[in-house]
Amino acid sequence: MIHFTNLSRSLEIGSNCYLLDMEGSRVILDSGMHPKKEGSEACPEHALIGAADPDAIFITHAHLDHIGTLPLLQDRYPAAEVLMTEGTAAIGDAMLHNSVNVMTAKRTQDGIVEYPLFTHGELQRAVRNWVPRPYNSPFRTGRGGQLLATLYDAGHILGSCGVMLEAPSGTTVFYTGDVQFDNQTLIEGADFPERGVDVLIMECTHGATERAADYTRAKEMRRFADTIREVLEGGGAVLIPVFALGKSQCLLCELGRFKKRGLIPDVPIYFGGLSSKITAIYDKLADSTPRLMPGYRLAEQVETHGLPKQGREPLVASPGNIYLVSSGMMSEHTVSHKLAEQIITHPRDAILLVGYSDPESPAGIIRAAAPGEPVQLSAKGGQKYPLNCRVERFDFSGHATRRALVDYARRLAPRKVLLVHGDAEALEEMRRAVSAALPQSEVIVPEPGRSMAL
Repeated sequence: MIHFTNLSRSLEIGSNCYLLDMEGSRVILDSGMHPKKEGSEACPEHALIGAADPDAIFITHAHLDHIGTLPLLQDRYPAAEVLMTEGTAAIGDAMLHNSVNVMTAKRTQDGIVEYPLFTHGELQRAVRNWVPRPYNSPFRTGRGGQLLATLYDAGHILGSCGVMLEAPSGTTVFYTGDVQFDNQTLIEGADFPERGVDVLIMECTHGATERAADYTRAKEMRRFADTIREVLEGGGAVLIPVFALGKSQCLLCELGRFKKRGLIPDVPIYFGGLSSKITAIYDKLADSTPRLMPGYRLAEQVETHGLPKQGREPLVASPGNIYLVSSGMMSEHTVSHKLAEQIITHPRDAILLVGYSDPESPAGIIRAAAPGEPVQLSAKGGQKYPLNCRVERFDFSGHATRRALVDYARRLAPRKVLLVHGDAEALEEMRRAVSAALPQSEVIVPEPGRSMAL
């Protein structure tokens, strides 16, 4: 018998974490931290796992909503084997150390006494027990090695993987993690199994939306380049808020290409902070991890200018520059937020949104605002700024479209499909679409905190 428990606290994209009891072996899939909640409320319901140590913990990739509470899970269950790819191990180490810094700052700024949830020293000890595994190479794990596991390239970011698990009875479970089937700038589309899956656990990030029928990444990238050129030639500055992991590296590469092809002027690109640290890891692994351009190193191909260190000199948005900086949602106390406060009132400048923007985040508020509308960028009040700058939105998502997800489920035709990693609307839309495509399959949206027999 196989049981599944959704350890995430609610039906949304947040503290992703799932428990599989597979014929005597206990497996945890991911252990994330909710990006919008604080303290213990940002963590999965690890207590529901029980007293017995899991046999294995799989981490599909290094975004914090999938790896952010792994040190807490390891501290609670030290005997569990912790498995991931080489890329996820290298990037996850950097992401979690940065998370300690962010939590420590929040303790001071916001008075969150629970923070940090773990220290740099505790993280260093946890990392020593991580076991990197290559793609497409089956290995034994679980109690007594009774589970056969294989990691497949998920095409989402460097190191991302889907996890195939085969129980002693021969029943197979495949967890997609976050997946992108299309090629991105540096990362090749997912290389997933096309048969032999009994239970599919599938992400649903874009379950409630669909791209226009005539969308192509090439057309969208050209529109992106044209917009940058227009703003720069008009004497403005360009702010591109990006997530430090994945989107930063993709768009830095594209900006370098634009310059070489004469699509945008040869102006300074300001880039730094955590994005630079992650980019250095991408470059370090350029010869050993799958990608579209093996051996390509961003530091050698694209010239960038560093950002001033905090407190030493003011950060000023100057005309004629490109600022490719985090955070992607322009959260308070970040570089993109500070630059947005300057750029938002200038008609010649532009803010280019290139990824997901939570509606309650500064990026989401700007995206929804009308030209000239007063915009408040601080959650705790403060000054309102008239939205005078140009705002454009671009679709370079690292997640598969609804159509691609449904098509993949249709090709696999598993007996059961479990839908996770989406808000309530996305999950319901996907439930309807997958049920229509696979009338012989059972399609389930697992409730948080409830164990179910598969």
